[in-house]
Amino acid sequence: MFQALSPLRFHRRCALALLAAGLAAGPLPAAAKTADGADVYERHCAACHGGSVKKAPEKTMLQLMSARVILAAMEEGIMQPQALPLSRTEREAVAEYLSGQDLAAAPAEVAPRCEADTIEPGAVRVGAWGVSKDNQRYFPPSLAGLTAGDLADLELKWAVRFPDAIRARSQPAVAHGNVYLGSQSSGVIALDAKRGCLRWQFPTVAEVRTGIVADPDPATPYLYFGDLVGYVYAIDARTGTLLWRDRPDDHPSLTITAAPAFHDGALYVSLSSLEVTAAADPAYECCSFRGAVVRYDARSGERRWTAYTIPEVPAPAGTNRAGTTILAPSGAPVWNTPSIDAARGRLYVGTGENYSSPSEGHSDAIIAMDLETGAVAWVTQVTEGDAWNIACELEDDANCPVEDGPDYDFGAATIVARTGSGRDVVLAGQKSGKVYALDPDEEGAVLWARKLGRGGIQGGVHFGMAVAGDAFYVPMSDFYGGPRWPGEARPGMFRLDVSTGETAWFHGHENNCGERMHCQPGISAPASAIEGAVLAGAMDGVLRAYDTDSGELIWSFDTVRSFQALGGYEGRGGSFGGAAGPVFADGMLYVNSGYGIYEHMPGNVLLAFGRRATVSDADPEAAAP
Repeated sequence: MFQALSPLRFHRRCALALLAAGLAAGPLPAAAKTADGADVYERHCAACHGGSVKKAPEKTMLQLMSARVILAAMEEGIMQPQALPLSRTEREAVAEYLSGQDLAAAPAEVAPRCEADTIEPGAVRVGAWGVSKDNQRYFPPSLAGLTAGDLADLELKWAVRFPDAIRARSQPAVAHGNVYLGSQSSGVIALDAKRGCLRWQFPTVAEVRTGIVADPDPATPYLYFGDLVGYVYAIDARTGTLLWRDRPDDHPSLTITAAPAFHDGALYVSLSSLEVTAAADPAYECCSFRGAVVRYDARSGERRWTAYTIPEVPAPAGTNRAGTTILAPSGAPVWNTPSIDAARGRLYVGTGENYSSPSEGHSDAIIAMDLETGAVAWVTQVTEGDAWNIACELEDDANCPVEDGPDYDFGAATIVARTGSGRDVVLAGQKSGKVYALDPDEEGAVLWARKLGRGGIQGGVHFGMAVAGDAFYVPMSDFYGGPRWPGEARPGMFRLDVSTGETAWFHGHENNCGERMHCQPGISAPASAIEGAVLAGAMDGVLRAYDTDSGELIWSFDTVRSFQALGGYEGRGGSFGGAAGPVFADGMLYVNSGYGIYEHMPGNVLLAFGRRATVSDADPEAAAP
């Protein structure tokens, strides 16, 4: 990003890092500005962000970010090393230039405040990312208050826009009469579930990408989540007061993007990292991070155990072409929410690639861990020899492992399901475009595997799947990542049979993007199932519902437009992405729109749908005969 560094050396690192950082910050004091922000940008930033670098966010996208987010990325986030050549005044100047905002101005409000701030503990409706502990993402009629037949009667009830944001990727929880979700620059917020007004706002250290998890016991109104720089939080759902906070690993690139899993008073947190981008620098010793799951006592915040995906501590394993030490084994991050198998006392997670050579047996694998001790029960690796980091996409690729990918993470969460004959299986979907059923009682033996899509660096199966009975719903992204991931793209929605993996139907998506920039037809975000329908938002910005029997499209809503949000603010929808799928509760549908990262359409809204009002709803007497 900056002149002191080679653009070829750091262009992807700055693209990923600046969009990833987004630390929350309060109002900054006014400072005397002597630097010209436009000049600073042209001399130090334009080499990355002028449009010539494929994955670097263009200037038009940076202009959708807030001054505080840009400045915090340079001063507190993972862009800090690249910003060192700039003075404080220069950093402030370029942040204000790009955003068009005054750093001394107070942060914009999310939505109007509710008249009554008191929140009484009530029913927890959607408290887990996967809806149930097995991650099936099925909303029964008693919870959803809607079935497929009701979708045609839905209308947009209200919208909330997230200020200073270009993505909305934290899946809401619905509890105590409120909707709770995180944001790119506004911390965690509580909204009235029916009206959308703001109850409270909690500031976090960094962007919250994880879903919010609500303690299932209404008498213990705790909310749990993680942030982009690796902090785990518990806050009071009534007031937004911090109860405890912990950073479970001291690695500087630690990140948490998957919602925790709650079970029997314990919180299970998946650990990943952004070290894959730090490896862009040939002078960086790649790599020292290894993925893990951490168990907390949910009430006290005390750590009970840490189970690493790779048993060995990384150690010197040679040098790269620049003479820098290579550390291995490394990587195998966990990007997904654990599925809980209470009957067997286990959880299941999928891992990503190794970051350095040599590759080993825990990357691109499904791992079973004991709930009480963290001991690994079994490991099933499905792709051998996958070691990759961002250096593999650069001209100066000194830190690229000899394996050179193909970067086939398990980004989507595992699902514990049962076949029609009563056999339990663990379902998993991979960025390779393959899905699997594993036997939890036979050391994770593969029962069946199906190659559905082309796969690639952004999927394949990217962020989440759903199960309803014997139906297994698999969204397919098949984002084009380049010639190194060849094959026929099959973007759209699949229904498979849980028992056999056979395809019952496939609803393919045509590319109808037209002149929309950063638009693709596939589905990256998770699916959600209700009675008679499965829904998912696609990268083209359209939320679709498919009939569960036929796969036919039965309802859709295009979010790529401006929305008049509560408070008179303007918000905008974009691509659907990240691990935030549609959420149903008590006759309402809540969904985020906007994924301004990695060549997708920016947006910054939460949309709330409900049934159209009728005369009888408005005035019962008027409907009387």
